[in-house]
Amino acid sequence: MALDRLVEANGESYASLSRMLHRNPAYLQQYVKRGTPRLLAERDRKLLAGYFRVDEAVLGGPERPAIPAVAQVRRLDVAASAGPGGLAEDDRLLGGELFDPRLLASLGVREDESAVLRAQGDSMSPTIENGDRMLIDERDRKVVTKGGIFVIRMDGALMVKRVARAGERIAITSDNADFPPILPRAPDEVEVLGRVVWLSRALR
Repeated sequence: MALDRLVEANGESYASLSRMLHRNPAYLQQYVKRGTPRLLAERDRKLLAGYFRVDEAVLGGPERPAIPAVAQVRRLDVAASAGPGGLAEDDRLLGGELFDPRLLASLGVREDESAVLRAQGDSMSPTIENGDRMLIDERDRKVVTKGGIFVIRMDGALMVKRVARAGERIAITSDNADFPPILPRAPDEVEVLGRVVWLSRALR
């Protein structure tokens, strides 16, 4: 019935649509009028749904899972220093940052296990600039030889640095060559809070 209404509303013919599907001209008319075949083949249903610009569920396909319009990631009232290291007191919730759930999914990030922090300083320039908002994946805390950009806490200071495993120690470096390197640390001296997976920056 749904297909019949779409065909009539759009001035189409069953024969031309059947040929579009590379079927015999009577294929769709038999499906609608006689119930043969009983169900449309998945390929045919997808093509028809795309042609008429409707959801496959209209033509008997599975319902799409509902996707929330927005996801809210908590925003913390602390700055991860991209300089010499800023002291951070208890992390304070500043509010929520709204994200498209599809973006979080593409990044492999969960809404309830992530946070947004502001970068402060220019030791990670040009990768991360002062004032950038950073999305942190709090599930990703494993430091390997290849390394990555992480928010860490060391000697009471919260900072964002490039962090990698160097044998039995942790190498911590800045992207800005003007900043001196930090001596490698023992793993228990570095608290890894999460990997930086996305940045937001205002252009001035």
